[in-house]
Amino acid sequence: MIIPALDLIEGQVVRLYQGDYGQVTEYKVDPVEQFNLYHQAGANWLHLVDLTGAKDTTARQLDLIAKLLAGTPANIQIGGGVRSEQDVVDLLEAGAQRVVVGSTAVKQPELVKGWMEKYGAERIVLALDINIDENGTRKVAISGWQEDSGVTIEALIDDYLTVGLKHVLCTDISRDGTLAGSNVELYVDLCKQYPQVQFQSSGGIAA
Repeated sequence: MIIPALDLIEGQVVRLYQGDYGQVTEYKVDPVEQFNLYHQAGANWLHLVDLTGAKDTTARQLDLIAKLLAGTPANIQIGGGVRSEQDVVDLLEAGAQRVVVGSTAVKQPELVKGWMEKYGAERIVLALDINIDENGTRKVAISGWQEDSGVTIEALIDDYLTVGLKHVLCTDISRDGTLAGSNVELYVDLCKQYPQVQFQSSGGIAA
């Protein structure tokens, strides 16, 4: 399955190079129209990242998100700065089918596991961004990739499997925003290790 993604800053469709807000490419397209084009092309799921909300949760683009959700019949998963249960509630009530949780899932696993138990594992996607060192160790990065959590992706997945983890969006940071191609070997290995988890591969998709 291909899940088209849009990143938004103040309503503008953008792409960041390796998560750097200082390296922004803007696209002069209407996000509602673009989502509909993706759906018309056959996409049943769409992915939205609220980069404004990721930097400042008080500035979350809820009105635009609600407009997007109302404007397309596709299923949508939304992420970007989800740090509290209220963030989860706001996005689910806006109509999101899934909420994507990143750094908070690494920093506060007990909190996020509680959300999965309360709202259902089907409604929560863990966004795990990883750096792979020279030994092949896959460490999860947090805080906009600025910090090494010291936790491996395998350890984190094992922990969340205790509450029925179903969805993981995994990004190889070295590939993100580069159009250099996906790290296929990484995802093949993860799928073999955890057949009960549905992995979404991200980073470097170009063709």
